[in-house]
Amino acid sequence: MLQAFLNIWRVKELRNKLLFTLGMLAIYRIGYYIPLPAVDQSALREWAEKASGSAAGNLIAYIGIFTGGALGHSTIFGLGVMPYISASIIFQLLATTLPSLRELQKEGPAGRQKIQEYTRYSTVALCLVQSAFWLQYLQRANLVYPEYQSGFMFWACGLVGLTAGSVFLMWLGEQIDKYGIGNGMSLIITAGIVTRMPEAIHLISQGFSVTGSEDRPYHLDTVIFLITAFVVVVAGAIVITQGQRRIPIQQAKHTRGRRVYGGQRSYLPLRVNHGGVMPIIFASSLMIFPSMVVGYFRSVFPGSGFIGFLDRNLQMEGYLYLVFYVGLIYFFAYFWTTVQFQPDEMATQLRDHGSFIPGLRPGPRTAEYLETVMERITYVGAGFLAVIAVIPTVVASLFNVPFFVSNFLGGTGLLIVVSVMLDLIQRIEANLLMRNYPGFLGAGGGSSRGPRIRSGR
Repeated sequence: MLQAFLNIWRVKELRNKLLFTLGMLAIYRIGYYIPLPAVDQSALREWAEKASGSAAGNLIAYIGIFTGGALGHSTIFGLGVMPYISASIIFQLLATTLPSLRELQKEGPAGRQKIQEYTRYSTVALCLVQSAFWLQYLQRANLVYPEYQSGFMFWACGLVGLTAGSVFLMWLGEQIDKYGIGNGMSLIITAGIVTRMPEAIHLISQGFSVTGSEDRPYHLDTVIFLITAFVVVVAGAIVITQGQRRIPIQQAKHTRGRRVYGGQRSYLPLRVNHGGVMPIIFASSLMIFPSMVVGYFRSVFPGSGFIGFLDRNLQMEGYLYLVFYVGLIYFFAYFWTTVQFQPDEMATQLRDHGSFIPGLRPGPRTAEYLETVMERITYVGAGFLAVIAVIPTVVASLFNVPFFVSNFLGGTGLLIVVSVMLDLIQRIEANLLMRNYPGFLGAGGGSSRGPRIRSGR
């Protein structure tokens, strides 16, 4: 492992890409602390402490997990890359339903570049809408200095600042894609998640004691369990992220003259977790609104026992919340797989390339088989996502650990970090092996000093 890290710095091109990526992430972290003008940061900090655990506080904490933004601090990067992610998801879904976008995708790089241009314009529009909602909320919560409460400058600076911050992050991610290494948007989100880990470790260390006490509630058993659970969950996330169901593919034989071509056997890999973190993101987004709606009705009808029951059980540790949460994860896992996985198109491509699945007729029968297999493995993948999503809530309620800490044991943030780091390692590995350097897995040929040029006559 150490030798692989040393090999990274021996390859000039790879070293420059890695340093460029780290530089862009450092710029992102600097902008993370630049506040919006006219916002009372001390009042905002007090409001965030009081809102911790409420529906609004959970919404802001959840947005900050997978966007890389700092909405709770009200900085220029408050919206993060969420508008760009939302626009990308919208166009991915539209590309499966609108024939015009589907034709653009089939045109190759030119068509995809056009769709990317539409995505950028949509990102700006979403930034303006989301910025307006957030600024209006700040005004209603009295988190703006009194002299700027009704001023035009607050709205102008706020809209321009939040929109420019998100557009700059979008540009930053595209520069990482072009000149760095790894997926730029995903690395920005991962950087925002990982930087919260030292704060969580500091929180546990402050409350740690060997025997446990009132002011230090985290004893040795709790810390050992947290460390063990973190290692086990990360290992499980890696296994399920890399897990595949391989469908055997046989290539048809072609006889030309006296030679026989084809007849090779290969595999069609189907990912167990085809939807990635998208089912958890969609399910978590929807589960925020029931608690907010029930909380509103409880303020209107404070004496209603039924509304009180719903309010207690629709909180993050409530029974109804967990049941609906798991159900939505299964629903969106199948929904996302249905949108992204096209068995008919895949069967047509296999038939056009002269390949087939042994024992199955090319065409509709192959498509039906692929759809059946995908439904079964999606059930397993959705079950794993449900377990990962529920672990932070269960640990927080059973061991009296803050949700901010237990969130590193599962949920959206952990899956994002694992998938992004696996992708980054695979890209670095490919660069090393391409230059004949041993990679992280010990593969590769030749000496660790790189390729040798053999002179000959």
